[in-house]
Amino acid sequence: MQFDLIKLKDVILYACSRCEPSRLGAIKLHKVLYFSDMLHYADVGAPLTGATYRKRPMGPTCDQLLGTLNELVRDGALQIREVEYFGYMKKEYIVAGRSHGESLSETARAVLDDVIEFVCVNNTAKTISEFSHNKAWEIADFGDVITYNSVFNLFPTQVSPETMEWASQEAEAIAAERSKKDPVETRVFGTLREKILARLRA
Repeated sequence: MQFDLIKLKDVILYACSRCEPSRLGAIKLHKVLYFSDMLHYADVGAPLTGATYRKRPMGPTCDQLLGTLNELVRDGALQIREVEYFGYMKKEYIVAGRSHGESLSETARAVLDDVIEFVCVNNTAKTISEFSHNKAWEIADFGDVITYNSVFNLFPTQVSPETMEWASQEAEAIAAERSKKDPVETRVFGTLREKILARLRA
């Protein structure tokens, strides 16, 4: 996958601007990047930033994050401060300016918004680290790259009767929608991102 530094900078700034500093430390930022890239890959067939992720004890980490953070600090786009948090030192990220994410598509922003809420609002650093110890993480050796296609290991291999019933209803809905439109203009993709996030939360 081709790495896009501009996109990674935009994703970092977007995430830091959308999340309260007290809710987003280094561990959570790694997880925001990982899940956003993986879900975007599953959704549209290409990662969001193309960054490299490795298996670490606290879950997947982004190889390019530290260097990119240093560049953003040097450019004056980001401030990093260390604060005490229950007896430990924790990083907080303060974004300069108000406009962020210019290089990101609407789909990318939607994926990011969902991931930011899930990681930053619904989890602590400990619970999101535990959550990231998923099948994709398990099949890699420590220190090895976690490939993008490993995201499909997060999906259930056995299909429940409920899922079959849902698929049947979706197929009927798609067929009904197509019958109303010119076949050339019809594009029915469904909200795969929501289905993936629902499965990740299950």
